[in-house]
Amino acid sequence: MALDPYTYWTALADDELTVDSVREALASIPDDLWAVAAVCDRVVDVVEVQRTLLELGIARTSTALKRSQEAASSSYTPQSPGVGSFLVSSNAARTDSGPDTLQAYFEAVPQDAQLCNLRATLLHRLDRLNTFVQASKGESTCSRDESEEEVEEWEDDPWADEATSDTTNAREARPSEQFPTSLSTFLVEDLCQMSCLLASLQWFDAVHIMQSRHRSVLWPLRFATLDAVPEHIHPSKFCDILPAFDVSSDSESTRVGDPWRQEGDWSESDRVQATLNASTAVTISRSTESTFPGASHHPSPLTANDLSRWYKNRVDGIISATGLIDIALATIQHGASQGIPDLDEIGEELSLLSRLVYDAPQGSHIADDWTLSRWSSMEPSAVVQAYLAHSTPESISRDVSRLVLPYLFVLESRAERAGVPDPALPNRLLYGYVLSAPLEITAAIFEASKPTLPVAQRLIKDDEDIARLALACLYGSDSLNEWSAMSRIFECLPAWDVPRDEDNDEDVTDTTISSLSAFVTPSIDHPQSTASDLLIFFKPLPIASLSRSLDILDIHLESGEILSRWSVPAPLRWFLQSNGNAKEQRAWANRMARRAGGSDDQLTSKDDWEWLLEDMLKLTGKGETGLPGAFGLLGRDEVLHLFLSGLLSSGKFGIARDILRSSSHRSSLEPSKVEEICLECSREFYDNAQSGNYKFGDLKLAYDCLDVPQPTDRIFREKEFIEATSRISSFNVLSRPGIPISPIEIRLTTDRLSLISRVLSSNNDAYKHSEVILDLVHKLGFRDDAVAEVKTLAMLADTALQAEDFSRAFELSERMVDRVHTLRSASSSASDAQILEAGEVCWVACFQLGRQSEFEDTDKKLSLLGQALELCPPEKLHDIMTSWGRLSKEDIDLREERLSTTDDKGIAASASRERTFAPGNVASSLRARLQEFHMPSPPLLSTPDAAALASRTFRSVTANFPFSVGRSSHASDRDGSRPGSLLRGDGEDVSAQATRVFNKGIGWLIGADDE
Repeated sequence: MALDPYTYWTALADDELTVDSVREALASIPDDLWAVAAVCDRVVDVVEVQRTLLELGIARTSTALKRSQEAASSSYTPQSPGVGSFLVSSNAARTDSGPDTLQAYFEAVPQDAQLCNLRATLLHRLDRLNTFVQASKGESTCSRDESEEEVEEWEDDPWADEATSDTTNAREARPSEQFPTSLSTFLVEDLCQMSCLLASLQWFDAVHIMQSRHRSVLWPLRFATLDAVPEHIHPSKFCDILPAFDVSSDSESTRVGDPWRQEGDWSESDRVQATLNASTAVTISRSTESTFPGASHHPSPLTANDLSRWYKNRVDGIISATGLIDIALATIQHGASQGIPDLDEIGEELSLLSRLVYDAPQGSHIADDWTLSRWSSMEPSAVVQAYLAHSTPESISRDVSRLVLPYLFVLESRAERAGVPDPALPNRLLYGYVLSAPLEITAAIFEASKPTLPVAQRLIKDDEDIARLALACLYGSDSLNEWSAMSRIFECLPAWDVPRDEDNDEDVTDTTISSLSAFVTPSIDHPQSTASDLLIFFKPLPIASLSRSLDILDIHLESGEILSRWSVPAPLRWFLQSNGNAKEQRAWANRMARRAGGSDDQLTSKDDWEWLLEDMLKLTGKGETGLPGAFGLLGRDEVLHLFLSGLLSSGKFGIARDILRSSSHRSSLEPSKVEEICLECSREFYDNAQSGNYKFGDLKLAYDCLDVPQPTDRIFREKEFIEATSRISSFNVLSRPGIPISPIEIRLTTDRLSLISRVLSSNNDAYKHSEVILDLVHKLGFRDDAVAEVKTLAMLADTALQAEDFSRAFELSERMVDRVHTLRSASSSASDAQILEAGEVCWVACFQLGRQSEFEDTDKKLSLLGQALELCPPEKLHDIMTSWGRLSKEDIDLREERLSTTDDKGIAASASRERTFAPGNVASSLRARLQEFHMPSPPLLSTPDAAALASRTFRSVTANFPFSVGRSSHASDRDGSRPGSLLRGDGEDVSAQATRVFNKGIGWLIGADDE
């Protein structure tokens, strides 16, 4: 070796060291202290090299150890500073002179002190090296589990013969799992930290080896290692390091260690270590104590309470960190198996909780994790609900048996252990769940409790309790569509052979229904009866009353199914509440008849509607037990009435006609009632119509509905009114600007003649179609009303007058006069109110047109005034004669003017004589009439307020159409005085005032109040 041995050793890298190179290099170094220090300074990852280093280093300390032992056992006197310069007395060769002698030696010979210290360090490393070798031969629990699972998975492989060789080769080719830390790290790091690291990585065999080989160091920190174990690991995987319990000492069991050296080296003794620590000549480079920061030290065994507390804390940590209830339960079970007290109750709780988490059906999404504190805070009823929250009708029976019943048994046992026995607790909690469960779940529970099953197999074992629960569940349910489930529940109920008392049975039934009805009827203090409330009601009932209640339930279920079939379902409690309420039954029957033809049912055939009628009539009858149905308070005719109304409201008029004309007794309604129903339905369609056209929409339905009954005068008039409504709408009559008048407005119009006025005012040419307007009046309900016809003709004439269509106005006036004469001739009494009213309207209209200055046909005007004179009352003759005289004078003046301009004077004179003769005759006849009608005395006629007289005359035209004429005391005839007048007087001309009034339109005919 060319290099200096010290230089050679320093130049060697750790990865270049071999067993041979180590032996060769250390053998060439004469200085033991330098060689041992060099060995301590070298930490490699190769086991053989590291072992060689440690063994050679320990061997080089043997001489120093021997000298130190001799010095410690003798009297030491320093001679010189050289090593080994000491004297030993013969009598003290085998006596221990105490630590002062050893300390003096170490102070005098620091090289030996240092070598002793390094020896202890090397021995400790050698022990760790042996532990590393033993621990690294194992594998982690995780990898072992995977291997076991793989073996189990392929144990029953059907292709094992073909794949055995490949699998074996693959398993052999896979390298064993590498130890989680290197040798160099394991030798120098804190031993407790290494133990915690291995525990966290599930190298529990390695941890167990470390705790066995290095018990003196790791025992006080054993719980720090346990805290490092992941919470999700099953306790069976690390049960060797879990704390156990010694019953004899009532404390934690202490494990016996198995160190590598049964006896420690002299350099590791407490005396030597204390001396080395006290010596100033030695630098301590090793600590046999763990310095793991934050770890709690427990050098003494824990008491029973401390152990129980540790297990409970461990369980809380597992649940809060992972939510794995099974791991928590296994941990408690392991502790209980070791005899640790106070774990049975928490184990019981965890066992019940594990059933909820792992055995109970789970939903698709779990919102919250279960914790022990949450579980402990829950009420027993909430626990039962949690157990069965996701049960299905198919699984509910099994879930109750394996989850709920054991839990209820535990609760009962706890109550007994606590000294407060409660044998009714299981039934109370189970019944509470049944009352709150959905009907499908409830039906499955009742099916598992049928009286026909053996008692041991039944979930609910008492027959009376089954009946009470069923009654409470069904009458307390708000369900409207689970009738099949309700029927299934009813089929599971017991049937008692209770003797019937014919005399008293009906009273018992009435009493039962009445009391039930009163109980379920909402009130201020008791808004709604729940199923639990109803169970309290049924609890004291004897078997006889329960049996009768089941009979009532049977009738109500059948009625409920019928109502549900026709889309008008009602909860079962409704049948109790409406038992004595005919109004409520009638309302529901009406809903049944009207909703049956809705979009959900689509009844399109006669058979469908007859089926509906059959069901409605069935609900009015009594069942086999003599109990009334849902409509028991309604009569047969009333139900038929409601049915026909519903059928007509659906628009199925053809089916309605077929049923009415059928010979079946089910449709035997009186024709008058059929007529009334059809009129009601027609008016309902009419009132709901948005359009006035009776060719489509609701108005068409209203019209077609009247074809169902036999034709009568009322039906004919109603159809005419609908036609009139359609005609009015066709004239674009508006109710307000831009809004056409609706049918309901037309029906609600008090004075329907005002509709004629609105038609005439909204259409300029409507008056030209007098026949159409008169036909419209007839269809509005005035077919035989002569006064209405006269008023209509007056309105037409007035409209024509406003349009200055005098010819048509004259024709209408002539027709009006003829109608009045016809009416007078057909009446036996001239004082009849209708005749007087028609006459009033007629003479006023003739007077108005006859005195119209723009109307140039004098002959026609005179004719009109003559008709007015004939029809007017006596007190109005003066006014008409005034206009007559003025018109006659104008006519005479015109004739004289024409005569003066003609050459044929003879003809003109003859014509003049003929023309002037007529007024004389008329005057004579008028005088006679005036005498006959007792005209007022001249002072009345000469009054200056003739206009007031005319005003009073016009106000009495009709009761419904008053009008007034403004009075003027200074009015004068626009044409001056008439010398040729047949009647002389000072009466003023009211022409101007009357003209202004009539020019306002036809308001005087429709009842409008004049300003």
